[in-house]
Amino acid sequence: MKFKILLALIFVNLMQAQKFQFPKTAVTDSLILEKQMPELARQVIPQLQSEKNKPENKVDLLDNLFRLQMVAQDYKNSLASLSENRNLFADHHMGDYRYIGFELYSMAKLAQKESNISFPNAFEKVFNQKYESLPEKLIPRLPLAVDGNVRESRKQMKEILDAQKNKDSIDYKTALSLCKSYLSYKTYSSIKPQVMQLLASKDKEKFIIETRDLKIKNGNTLTITIVRKKENTSPLPVILTNNIYAGLFDEFFGKRAATYNYVGAVVNTRGKRNSNNVNDPFEHESEDIYEVIDWVSKQPWCNGKVGMIGGSYLGFSQWAAVKKLHPALKTIVPQVAVGIGIDYPAQNNIFMSYMLQWIQYVTNNKLTDEVDFGNFAKWNLINTEWYKSGKSFRALDTISGKTSKIFQRWLDHPAYDEYWQKMVPYKEDFSKINIPILTTTGYYDDDQIGALYYFKQHHLYNKNADHYLVIGPYNHGGAQSFGFTYVNGSPIDPVARISIDDLAFSWFDYILKGGKKPEILKDRINFQVMNTNTWKHVADLDKMHTSTLKFYLQDKKNTPSVFNKPETQSFTKQIVDFKNRDLKDTYYKVSKKDSIKTTTSIVFESEVLDKDMIISGNLSGFFNVSINKKDFDTDTYLYQIQPDGKSSLLSTHIVRASYAKNNEVRQLLEPNKIEQIPINNSYVMSRKIEKGSKLLLLVGVNKNPNWQINYGTGKDVSDETIKDSGEPLEVKWYNDSYVEIPVYKD
Repeated sequence: MKFKILLALIFVNLMQAQKFQFPKTAVTDSLILEKQMPELARQVIPQLQSEKNKPENKVDLLDNLFRLQMVAQDYKNSLASLSENRNLFADHHMGDYRYIGFELYSMAKLAQKESNISFPNAFEKVFNQKYESLPEKLIPRLPLAVDGNVRESRKQMKEILDAQKNKDSIDYKTALSLCKSYLSYKTYSSIKPQVMQLLASKDKEKFIIETRDLKIKNGNTLTITIVRKKENTSPLPVILTNNIYAGLFDEFFGKRAATYNYVGAVVNTRGKRNSNNVNDPFEHESEDIYEVIDWVSKQPWCNGKVGMIGGSYLGFSQWAAVKKLHPALKTIVPQVAVGIGIDYPAQNNIFMSYMLQWIQYVTNNKLTDEVDFGNFAKWNLINTEWYKSGKSFRALDTISGKTSKIFQRWLDHPAYDEYWQKMVPYKEDFSKINIPILTTTGYYDDDQIGALYYFKQHHLYNKNADHYLVIGPYNHGGAQSFGFTYVNGSPIDPVARISIDDLAFSWFDYILKGGKKPEILKDRINFQVMNTNTWKHVADLDKMHTSTLKFYLQDKKNTPSVFNKPETQSFTKQIVDFKNRDLKDTYYKVSKKDSIKTTTSIVFESEVLDKDMIISGNLSGFFNVSINKKDFDTDTYLYQIQPDGKSSLLSTHIVRASYAKNNEVRQLLEPNKIEQIPINNSYVMSRKIEKGSKLLLLVGVNKNPNWQINYGTGKDVSDETIKDSGEPLEVKWYNDSYVEIPVYKD
């Protein structure tokens, strides 16, 4: 009995340890809140460091710790924790300016106390000291690094406080969130606009920045920003960026080029900034960029040579530019380039809901609508409302409350037809592109399929293409910037922590200034093999692997190996009811530590691997299926289940079955007949899979609010509604179907 009482007391104490006193009045009285926050942070710090709440990795621990120490007004220790956090990124190019806004605030608070001066004076003093200590190539990034979102942090803080009404205590998780949002609001509301004014003053000392309206020969007016370093007085090559995200990064791209001793020119697309032309994203870049290059190349500060750089839409723009190649354009560096009509706004002919969010982001005003775009709760609600309503995909813009001609126009072209083809080089157009090109993308890049499409087409139609590829463990942001030390929560190999900026501009030095070829470019394809800390270099994409392994769609219980072809044909049946809009997900438990969502998928699990394996390249193969309808959208995922039970996504593939053989012509399936669906345009990966791991293959049917829903009638999928769903979709996945896994051996 005494033992039970003791256990109960321990449990009560543990529960109390997770609660902190926080008066009701702090919610409504800002003066009381100011007094309470330091004390709250002091109570949360020991809990953060306790075994129960300690984050899995040291980065997250130090990240939370320095923030709590700042709220606790322990600025000296907060700077030490922040410095320790940066040391974890010591071999990386982001280290010098991570959290620089918080660092400047803490330094200014200490200087204010030590020198007995006002906070603005203290801030200016420490800002000047820090600015002078930074590497020059980080200077263009400073405005981005200190531009904290005051409105958003205030909103988050208010939401947390509102939930605390009529409560005298606060739990650990909520207290941590409150401290972090409070700190962001406190810091950036204190240092802005002063820090922006100080940066503007420094820019005036260092750069000549000119923004002007450029009337090009086709009658359109575009806004262009030109940035030169004051010390560079002779004509230089110009690095041009075509930026639809007007006002966002314009000066950054220009200053970045100037810092690398080029002239930076950033032009905004039609309808943006001061342009009164119609804003039709993607449609006019080829024509307009030719005229911009023509003007730029004739300016006194240009030596007649132009290069282009940029990522995502800005990467697409470069491919648009080479459809009609201007003689002054000597090289392009397309990074994570959107494959228009290939991977966006539809991936393998399946339109994505995100397209409407993006359209409104770039068309709602002359700049970018950050508030609307960042309102993920709103967009999730819109997509969910559409999904539950069963209305046609065409109704998505009406459901959002704002109709869109662009959205509707895109939906009119579900095939890769002339509408998309005219925007970028198409087939034989690639044979005429004879300038050097450097493409960068990543294994986790949302536009990897597009970036590799251009690369493959260029080499297909131009056997002498001077075109290099660098691909590694980078996401959409990392493959067009500094990269990141962590991706998807895991550290990347040290050799992969390269500066994409340095790579790009060393390429420009090589092509435009006769410099040395970048060391990493040892062959056409340069790829990093994750978990080996090595780069490999091969002549073409097919040589990323040396053999393949066929993973057949069969239950491992009925075969010694899923990698052996089955002796007799059978199938696994899957039923998907499109009328059912129950969003409840199902999961496949792979271990005590992890599970994988399998709501509309069938799971095939391999045996335990008895040796290490390097998977390198992209998935291929065929699905042999029969369905009771004319069409469906396949959804494929390949996972590694590590020996410790954690899962890692290796590759994905999604395709509309009727376009799987030819993305330009729809070929409907014959109901109840076995059809073969090829697997093309999956995501490339290069990674060592450790002995003791298993592979998990998920195959299934796309049915979720992030994509169109294909009801299988054979009509235009954008026009189908839940009324077209008819009887449930029945898929027979035959066991002689296989996903071909690329394997690399030295």
